[in-house]
Amino acid sequence: MQTQEILRILRLPELSDLGQFFRSLSATTLVSVGALAAVLAYWLTHRPKALQPPCNLLKQSEEVEDGGGARRSVIGGCTQLLTHYYDDARTMYQVFRRGLSISGNGPCLGFRKPEQPYQWLSYQEVAKRAEFLGSGLLQHDCKVGTEQFVGVFAQNRPEWIIAELACYTYSMVVVPLYDTLGPGSISYIINTADICTVIVDKPHKATLLLEHVERKETPGLKLVILMEPFEDALRERGKKCGVDIKSMQAIEDCGRENHHAPVPPRPDDLSIVCFTSGTTGNPKGAMLTHGNVVADFSGFLKVTESQWAPTCADVHFSYLPLAHMFERMVQSVVYCHGGRVGFFQGDIRLLSDDMKALRPTIFPVVPRLLNRMYDKIFHQADTSLKRWLLEFAAKRKQAEVRSGIIRNNSIWDELFFNKIQVKK
Repeated sequence: MQTQEILRILRLPELSDLGQFFRSLSATTLVSVGALAAVLAYWLTHRPKALQPPCNLLKQSEEVEDGGGARRSVIGGCTQLLTHYYDDARTMYQVFRRGLSISGNGPCLGFRKPEQPYQWLSYQEVAKRAEFLGSGLLQHDCKVGTEQFVGVFAQNRPEWIIAELACYTYSMVVVPLYDTLGPGSISYIINTADICTVIVDKPHKATLLLEHVERKETPGLKLVILMEPFEDALRERGKKCGVDIKSMQAIEDCGRENHHAPVPPRPDDLSIVCFTSGTTGNPKGAMLTHGNVVADFSGFLKVTESQWAPTCADVHFSYLPLAHMFERMVQSVVYCHGGRVGFFQGDIRLLSDDMKALRPTIFPVVPRLLNRMYDKIFHQADTSLKRWLLEFAAKRKQAEVRSGIIRNNSIWDELFFNKIQVKK
């Protein structure tokens, strides 16, 4: 008897029973059930397949035999150290020339004024200005070769890259300077690297450098070049302490009139010295050759080649300091493939506005910025219900990403994140 009762309970309903059940429902309920079924069917049929990782994520590297504990990526199949990815890009000078060639002299460096669209310098314009600036430096007592160190003390902007390329065009070495090092560290770097020429963006930085000279802390500094306009009083102040103050445009004009043929570097030549504050004592300078930098981004290209390939259509948003190698490596990849680099206006508070105008395809980030963006977005959820819904949607997106599904058209995107994505 018990068995028959259980079977009766578990039996599938007859079609007539289902029909009677649905007829008993209100029209509103039927519409709601139908809509839910349609959404579920759409989700099941349009849910993208999960991306498969290129290797076991729990074993992404292996120990190098007789390498003293060094490890290498298991992706790419390289058993030897990679020195370069392209035969025609073994120095940073060649990297830029390759971008010029494959882009067909396409847009290279972008900048914008407030409330204006981005304006672009072509690869050829950048290369020419770099030659003129480099030639102008040679006319102002700089020498060809890796014994010549040139300081660059500026925020990210096209002139930074032009100055860097000018040095590479004549085998000189770039030494980035930045505010957070502190004034004492800046004078230490100028003296340690024996820097006689510094290129700066704003007059107040030139004033800072002159103060070091006036206090006889940097007696070797002889030339300060400004990217932006400055007052005659600054020039006169420089004369009094033996420092020549020139505009970048004047140096380029001088180089145009006294052009020198490029003297490209070799892979083993020094390209840049990046000073960073150590745990103790004075800043430490990392001396990187052209081959070092090329090998670094070549390794990145090798391990990502099966998943992503940069092209001329890529647009990079530059706001992380060029004095740090992370930003420099990403830009090197972009130039090597003829892509574009758009610079922020210089105000971190306007990043969202700049990104909206630029629409980049490459956006390097650091945790601090992501935390700031996260806090700003969730701060807009001004009620407990809105915050709960936003957190729930974010967790569902996290679950998709962890399962290998990467997209921006999910139901959570449409309901919650679409406005954020358009704005950012």
